Amino acid sequence: QVQLVESGGGLVQAGGSLRLSCAASGRTFSVYAMGWFRQAPGKEREFVGFISWSGGSTYYADSVKGRFTISRDNAKNTVYLQMNSLKPEDTAVYYCAAHSPGSDYYTAYAYDYWGQGTQVTVSS
Repeated sequence: QVQLVESGGGLVQAGGSLRLSCAASGRTFSVYAMGWFRQAPGKEREFVGFISWSGGSTYYADSVKGRFTISRDNAKNTVYLQMNSLKPEDTAVYYCAAHSPGSDYYTAYAYDYWGQGTQVTVSS
């Protein structure tokens, strides 16, 4: 089992920045690749980004590429999502998740463990 807790969400104006954190506990965090997803009201959960277990590989949704950056600190059992140049359409609940090895990184079904989510609201 892996327990994940997101933090850092809040209300920010368009063009602003936020950094989300996802703290992990339980089984060895460093063996898991991690993903970030988001879900806006009335919409399906969508892929935001992915980071490999070592941090050496990252992938992003086209909608956030160039604005969001994922990083991790395995010594602190934490993964981060730095969000810059935020837009109102980035408003959603953001979730971190632990990836199941061998599965596609961009689909929610490929993740075994999920946090409870943190709300990000971007005002225009």
